[in-house]
Amino acid sequence: MIDEMFDRLVDQAWPALGRTAAGGWTLRTAGGVTKRANSVLPLGEREDLEAAVEEAERFYAGRGLPCAFSIGAGATPGLDELLGARGYRVVDPTLVMTAPLAKAVPEGCGDAEAGGGRPAEVRLSAAPAPEWLGVWWSVDGRPGGDVETARRILTGVPAAYASLGGDEGEEAVGRGVTQGEWFGVYCMATLPHARRRGHAGRLLDALLSHGREQGAKQAYLTVVEANTGARSLYERLGFTTVGRYHYRVR
Repeated sequence: MIDEMFDRLVDQAWPALGRTAAGGWTLRTAGGVTKRANSVLPLGEREDLEAAVEEAERFYAGRGLPCAFSIGAGATPGLDELLGARGYRVVDPTLVMTAPLAKAVPEGCGDAEAGGGRPAEVRLSAAPAPEWLGVWWSVDGRPGGDVETARRILTGVPAAYASLGGDEGEEAVGRGVTQGEWFGVYCMATLPHARRRGHAGRLLDALLSHGREQGAKQAYLTVVEANTGARSLYERLGFTTVGRYHYRVR
């Protein structure tokens, strides 16, 4: 179903370390590292919706984790309303944005320099180096967290890791996952001191070029709705909003 497509693409590109099937739902765990990998993917109908929610609550409680649900276009009908009635709050409303790879990232959008007059050069790798992880992890708000578990999640599927650096090391990173005709862009992050230098445009240009080389036809990414700066950037680079999802957490 088209309603489930992006739910499944995101799930596949960000694979939880533990996956338990529960009547069509998938209960995902990864030691609490990222909501995406530690939440229920609730696709399909459930005969007794309340009982299904209670089952999920027992599952996560038994692992010392909060019970969270990812509510996208393919979520079980009535689930969002039920969770609201049970006291679950809405967390991180997120947009899904897409662009045709033939048109994504206009010519010349990445002409900014990395500092000192040196043209910025994007490096692509098949694995995230420690510096890459350090930039993404610090920008994504988890300093001192379990970086090794994060690395295991990211490397659970083949991906391309893009980075840009200056004289003092890596300044901006991104990750791209080829999924058939789709190419997912993840982990876009720039250190505060290196922003407004065109790094995001250059990273996207390199990642989407890689996606085209892999045979993908369309690109997608997710961005938290409240991040108006990133949304504006992606819109300028040709991405449009096609869907949304949020988490329900208690």
